[in-house]
Amino acid sequence: MSVVENIVILGSGPAGLTAAIYAARANLKPLLVEGIQPGGQLTITTEVENFPGFALGIQGPDLMIEMKKQAERFGTRFLQGNVDRVDLSSRPFTVFTDEETIKTRALIIAMGASAKLLNLPSEKRLMGHGVSACATCDGFFFKDKKVLVVGGGDTAMEEAHFLTRFANEVKIIHRRDAFRASKIMQERVMKNPKISFIWNSEVIRVLGEESGKVEAVALKNFKTGAVTEEKCDGLFIAIGHEPNSAPFRGQLKMNESGYILTGPGTKTSVPGVFAAGDIQDFTYKQAVTAAGTGCMAAIDAERYLEEGP
Repeated sequence: MSVVENIVILGSGPAGLTAAIYAARANLKPLLVEGIQPGGQLTITTEVENFPGFALGIQGPDLMIEMKKQAERFGTRFLQGNVDRVDLSSRPFTVFTDEETIKTRALIIAMGASAKLLNLPSEKRLMGHGVSACATCDGFFFKDKKVLVVGGGDTAMEEAHFLTRFANEVKIIHRRDAFRASKIMQERVMKNPKISFIWNSEVIRVLGEESGKVEAVALKNFKTGAVTEEKCDGLFIAIGHEPNSAPFRGQLKMNESGYILTGPGTKTSVPGVFAAGDIQDFTYKQAVTAAGTGCMAAIDAERYLEEGP
């Protein structure tokens, strides 16, 4: 007879690792599947200054290494691999990775969300060195600097407005000649004297690879075809996030954007399945809130297992 796990955790970012710490300390012997990007989005973040307990800040990858060590210390087992599909139609639940088939009594989904990027090689190479997808995370590093924001929705407006707390100049780059953001958000940025706009344009390259930090971007104007350079100290990509929820479509209730719906607590629409972190959080998207929901998910799962299906 194949082994049935007490609890399987999918994802190794702050939500998944915090869930693992709590589940392991509850003697549930959790198995954590690390996913396609072990450590989650923090592995591409350089300095993390807003996670409690690190007065001088900590490098994103270092924070995730410490969290993993803590989970390992209490007995969490780790499996490298990516989740291909799951079967939540019968108990125990079945998780299919690229190499393993796993049965489990309870499941915590903490596979996060991926920032939509421009898919430029230069953007990837300078990520964390002037290129960012999170103003709340990285805005502090651009005091009295000039930054550019790419996007035209509410996310871009919020990021640009937030960045004016630090930067002395913010320019929003948009592919069209009108924003799709809500009227109130548009009005807010239009009234902000630090914000200006570059219309009908897209970033085709981020400049600064030789120096190792963003120096400028190359822009192409859709109407004229002209290519120009815009000097800057930072580039913020604000074209949205996409939750990594594809394996659960049709099995769990989600909103129109694919975020898994939870409540009360971290419970999903299938008893015994819980979701934590950015895969269910479309509002805050912070490492500390992800960790908080990871704690909640482990406690919810422990209670579920105690009560029995």
